[in-house]
Amino acid sequence: MDAPNFSIEFFPPKTAESAEKLRATRAQLSELHPRYFSVTFGAGGSTQQGTLDTVRDIMAAGEQAAPHLSCVGGTRESIRAVLDEYKSHGIKRVVALRGDLPSGYGASGQFRYANELVEFIRAETGDWFHIEVAAYPEVHPQARSPQDDLLAFERKVKAGADAAITQYFYNADAYFQFVEQTARLGIDVPIVAGIMPITNYTQLMRFSDMCGAEIPRWVRLKLASFGDDSASIKAFGLDVVTALCERLLAGGAPGLHFYSMNQAAATTALWQRLV
Repeated sequence: MDAPNFSIEFFPPKTAESAEKLRATRAQLSELHPRYFSVTFGAGGSTQQGTLDTVRDIMAAGEQAAPHLSCVGGTRESIRAVLDEYKSHGIKRVVALRGDLPSGYGASGQFRYANELVEFIRAETGDWFHIEVAAYPEVHPQARSPQDDLLAFERKVKAGADAAITQYFYNADAYFQFVEQTARLGIDVPIVAGIMPITNYTQLMRFSDMCGAEIPRWVRLKLASFGDDSASIKAFGLDVVTALCERLLAGGAPGLHFYSMNQAAATTALWQRLV
């Protein structure tokens, strides 16, 4: 089997100070030699310039980078302009997502679903981009049913996606079942597992409520029992997520995509336990 594909996600910094901190974080994480860094893209393109600036910083340091591209609220012209700009900077990988509608938007633009964005990217740019899409082992929170969600994923792959990155999860069985179901549909693209380090109980609960990621009851109760003891939360979280990653890799996951939250310590600690 090929070596696991480890990658790391950032979000665009909003201030000069946070941009400097992110450069320091990226320099630390570069020592782990990830396959690439991805950079998120705000709802309706609200962080478009920040995404590009962050990607250019990463590439200037000699690393591979993949901007996220959200289509909701976008037009063919606006998405074409973004793709042309990415191409002009030599960017060869994108993460294509439907994205969330920003507050105040009354219409979703010319693209309704991520498969339409993938199809457009392929029609406009051929094989220039390696396209990653999202996958939801625990089912997208807005899906009508698990089967509908699976078929939505199939449409993205058939539209031209090269690989997928999952929403984070803490139940390995959900991932393995999802991979098995996609294989039955004839889908054979790599499905990389998204990994969220556990460092802050309140933040984790808030994110998980928003994105539909399940926190196993025993993990929630244990985390809650630590109260404000952040050292115990981080130590327990490291053990839980390390065990998850080990099981995923042993079971054949082609790689891990770490949601770093623009911090180096938790991802580095996890990585060092796994390699």
